[in-house]
Amino acid sequence: MQTRPHTGSLHPISQDLSDRVRAVISIYLDLPRELVVEEASLSHDLGADSLEITEMVMVFEEEFGFKIDDNAADRFLTVGDIVRHLHHLVGVQD
Repeated sequence: MQTRPHTGSLHPISQDLSDRVRAVISIYLDLPRELVVEEASLSHDLGADSLEITEMVMVFEEEFGFKIDDNAADRFLTVGDIVRHLHHLVGVQD
């Protein structure tokens, strides 16, 4: 079982949100950062199974300080889905 990375919350939540999401995914799945693009499918392209996606959601909740609704998390198919949802939670426009 992988350990949950914590990249720290020293920056404002809207600063480089996409980069922070991609960094967490890259660390958690032990993948090169350049593979973790917003269009990448979590399961097909990045090889994450449902348990890993669930655990990453918990990391995002800790990292960004928001509760992510289970129904929303079930719709996370791509890296971009996560980024857009977190942007929505903080009221940041794409």
